[in-house]
Amino acid sequence: MNKTLVNFIVKKYLRFDKKNPFISISAILAFVGVAIGVMVLILSMAIMNGTAKEFERKLFTMNYPLTIYPKMANSVNEELLNKLIKEYPKLKFSPFVSTQAIVQNGDNMSGGMIFGVIPQNEAEINPIYKEAVKDQLINKFDLITGIGISDKLLLAYDSKVTLYFTELNPAGFSLMPKMKRFNYLSSFRSGLNAYDKAYMYTTIEALQTLLQKEPNVYDGIHILSDDAFTDIEKLRVTLKEDGVGVVGWWQQNGNFFAAMKMEKTALFIVLMLIILVASLNIISSLLMTVMSRRKEIALLLSMGASSKEIKSIFLRVGTIIGFGGIILGIILGFFGYFLLDTFDIVSLPADVYGSAKLPLDLALSDFISIIVGAVIIVLLSSYYPASRATRIDVIDVLRNE
Repeated sequence: MNKTLVNFIVKKYLRFDKKNPFISISAILAFVGVAIGVMVLILSMAIMNGTAKEFERKLFTMNYPLTIYPKMANSVNEELLNKLIKEYPKLKFSPFVSTQAIVQNGDNMSGGMIFGVIPQNEAEINPIYKEAVKDQLINKFDLITGIGISDKLLLAYDSKVTLYFTELNPAGFSLMPKMKRFNYLSSFRSGLNAYDKAYMYTTIEALQTLLQKEPNVYDGIHILSDDAFTDIEKLRVTLKEDGVGVVGWWQQNGNFFAAMKMEKTALFIVLMLIILVASLNIISSLLMTVMSRRKEIALLLSMGASSKEIKSIFLRVGTIIGFGGIILGIILGFFGYFLLDTFDIVSLPADVYGSAKLPLDLALSDFISIIVGAVIIVLLSSYYPASRATRIDVIDVLRNE
């Protein structure tokens, strides 16, 4: 049987069958189902990736790429800082002192974590802090808070606020928490409520004085690195004998990103089932075609057509329906990506998600996985009916039909 005849039969089987409309309707549903499945998968994976990267960007800033912390008392000090600056000139360092505190303005109070930093060093590694201070001169007891704290306490520029610290001072027969008046300067907006409602910054000298720490001893050192995964290994070797440890931002938020990865994998599997369900229509459509064309298949086999050629006919019909759906799904998926990325069709609450715009980012690996998964499902769905077409008893069919 030549290719022209095979192509003619394939085209014939792809046309709408008026005698058996359910066969053609089933094929159309398979085509549409595969297209919708691929489209939804593309958009879903793009949204999941975009959301993960958006949170990664924000967490990266507020958690810092790398952080050095003490394992022994007074091990993080100015001597260690100078050593690191000398050995790693490409990295940027910001030493800090931190403690928990309660800030009060009038009758309003809010608790959180306060960091004492060197303003110039912190501005070099933290763009959110830099945006908050801008070119202002930072005095010793100036305070910068998250927007959540300043909104709650109704703070205005140059407001006087009182900070209560967990350290205690003896006062007669009792103990009183340390307190100090600070001058509110400005607020930062990280885009994540957890930080905007809890983080505060002042000068490192202020906290060292209030907490009675030595001027050259720190609670840790934040580090800006362009390649944190490589630099953390180098730093671990360098700091092995110094009684300190180093942790990466991804380790501080490991559970969060592990959960997002698991959600993404689960969503991929669930949405792939849409394509699987659609492929069942390919199977049913081809099986019904085989059953309704038994006489034609028997005639072709009796005229010398091989089982391989008969199988290829139905395999081609199934793959044309399935691959057509995949191609349409890709087109619709990228068109939907363009619409969502260009226009504000979906608006998110910025205080919850950190961004009002729907984040989109389709990874090449995800796109390839979608296509490969869909192709495998379509091929498997087409193979079974095609193999069934070759099992027809030619003599029995020709005698009875």
